[in-house]
Amino acid sequence: MITVGIVGASGYTGGEALRLLLRHPEVQIVQATSESNAGHFLYAIHPNLRKQTSLKFTTIGELTPCDVLFLCLPHGSAMRRIGHLEQFGKTLIDLSADFRLRDPADYPAWYGHPHEAPEYLPRFVYGVPELHREAIAAARFITGAGCLATAAILGLRPLFKRDLLAKREAFVEAKVGSSAAGDTPHLSTHHPERSGSVRSFQPTGHRHTAEIVQELRFEKPVAVHFSATAIEAVRGVLATCHVILKDGIEEKDVWRAYRGEYGDEPFIRIVKERQGIYRYPEPKILAGSNFCDIGFEKDPRGNRLVVMAALDNLVKGAAGNGVQAMNLACGLPEAAGLEFPGLHPV
Repeated sequence: MITVGIVGASGYTGGEALRLLLRHPEVQIVQATSESNAGHFLYAIHPNLRKQTSLKFTTIGELTPCDVLFLCLPHGSAMRRIGHLEQFGKTLIDLSADFRLRDPADYPAWYGHPHEAPEYLPRFVYGVPELHREAIAAARFITGAGCLATAAILGLRPLFKRDLLAKREAFVEAKVGSSAAGDTPHLSTHHPERSGSVRSFQPTGHRHTAEIVQELRFEKPVAVHFSATAIEAVRGVLATCHVILKDGIEEKDVWRAYRGEYGDEPFIRIVKERQGIYRYPEPKILAGSNFCDIGFEKDPRGNRLVVMAALDNLVKGAAGNGVQAMNLACGLPEAAGLEFPGLHPV
């Protein structure tokens, strides 16, 4: 069994990592830290884990070495602690934003502060298996990706990689549920303020834009115009992307590109039906699953292509993606522990 520790296990991402790894056939969770909940059973914070484990939260100071160490700390914490934490895991998987961007100069521009451990940035692999499978399999340091970024990148990647666009430019509107804001209370997540809302909270300047540009660049200039909207759902991301195809590119060519890129991917499904209410990607039916559903439609009045990508922000957008990367890094079947298909109706 592979021994796993989770640092910062009391938050939503940490809770999802616990849920997935407790059911993983090749994993034993040996420690889960929470400074504010040390000594309490895991299920005291994550009630869905009742009768799943008798583990209690410990402090970071009680960490012992293990095979894989997941870091589910608030943004900014992992970069300050990485020099200390790396001794406790043969493989480290950081699910915060601290090591996602390769260029140190991007952190002041997008996060408002310099990176506190820039020497580690080249050591981390951007941990989306559909993008960097071979590098992840050989890596010791793996970073998760932003949930909104993951949906947009996976949705758009075949078009940019195969150079099907008239301009290397995309307009992306991403809608996201409240769990993406984390478990720290804030006025914007207070029920009377959030309930019933469809709130544009960052029409420009969202930090996930930098990840999208980084992963769609393919050594050529890219322009990404990204907006984010909060919706009443607890889980889920739906990224709606608008691009302009080159003259002569038909929908059959788009089909060929997506099948060529994703035909063998275990967690990407092309969803494009002729009828029914679920003929396009829908986050609702992905809750709890590690799938990313992608659909598209070409505007019959021109060269505009609309691409839709949906996922669960806490699973494929966070913990599930991390477990998938862990499977690769540890030589395990890539889908191990991630077979849950989602629920319907829900």
